[in-house]
Amino acid sequence: MSTSGAEHAQQELIEDFEIFDNWMDRYQYIIDMGKQLPDFPDTWKTEEFKIQGCQSNVWMRHEEEGDKLVFKATSDAAIVSGLIALLLRIYSERSAAEIRATEPHFLADLGLDKHLSPTRSNGLHAMLERIYQVAQQNNRPAD
Repeated sequence: MSTSGAEHAQQELIEDFEIFDNWMDRYQYIIDMGKQLPDFPDTWKTEEFKIQGCQSNVWMRHEEEGDKLVFKATSDAAIVSGLIALLLRIYSERSAAEIRATEPHFLADLGLDKHLSPTRSNGLHAMLERIYQVAQQNNRPAD
């Protein structure tokens, strides 16, 4: 069985984090990833795109490009922007079927589930839930 693009992205992410010896370096890497997010226009920062359940302000929207769902998101908090970047690396530009089939095992594999505060963890899961909701609403079969 071949590995999906999302599964491959998770494995690459895990390998990227293996070079760091401590969590301070990992947090800095996450923050640096967030700084590389594409621009998110202020006109998109509306209640329609706001993620509820996050301590920080987070906005996420998606577009359909062919059979792929492309997510864009931003936050007013540096660490949360980095968490967004992690999610988008795995789930953006994938088909709805691939998104639905991809479990976020990277959270446990990286130890994020143990190293984030409860409020950050809740926010991360709220963002992930939005991605899955969008994929569920776009329930086209995989190619």
